[in-house]
Amino acid sequence: MANDTLQGKTIAFLVANEGIEQVELTEPWKAVQSAGGTPKLIAPEAGEAQAFNHLDKGDAFPVDVVVGDADPSSFDGLVLPGGVANPDNLRTHPEAVAFAKAFVEAGKPVAVICHGPWTLVEAGVLRGRTITSWPSLQTDIRNAGATWVDEEVHVDESGAGPLVSSRKPDDLKAFCAEIVDRF
Repeated sequence: MANDTLQGKTIAFLVANEGIEQVELTEPWKAVQSAGGTPKLIAPEAGEAQAFNHLDKGDAFPVDVVVGDADPSSFDGLVLPGGVANPDNLRTHPEAVAFAKAFVEAGKPVAVICHGPWTLVEAGVLRGRTITSWPSLQTDIRNAGATWVDEEVHVDESGAGPLVSSRKPDDLKAFCAEIVDRF
């Protein structure tokens, strides 16, 4: 059911050009649209972003804005989808890391799922925060100075802005509801 909870809000979805877990992009995207918001796909390179269904190629999605040309102040929130390859690639692009960091530092809501926290680890913005993720990231998250929890969805409000996190695709229903609420 569509509503206007996010009417007038533009939400950035930051991804690498390859390796996104498709459902972790498409389900939050639909949630933002259904709530009246405008999602925008941001990636390091122009063209398309290739999604995957676990290890199998999925759909390709058109990139709206190259991250080097994207202004974080133009967006009301940030979603960092997972997939193993996506955030691992994304954290090698300084402009993508800086883009994510700008949202946290500005106190804008950030939502991250699965392996997505690797970008925030690289940005150095997790110290003192509590998040969840795919279990294999817990050591990286702890080494970044954060507390890792095993929860379907966790909202940390101890920083400048809310940080919404989830573990995996099975958590998407709760994750999507929480991001609409926080955005």
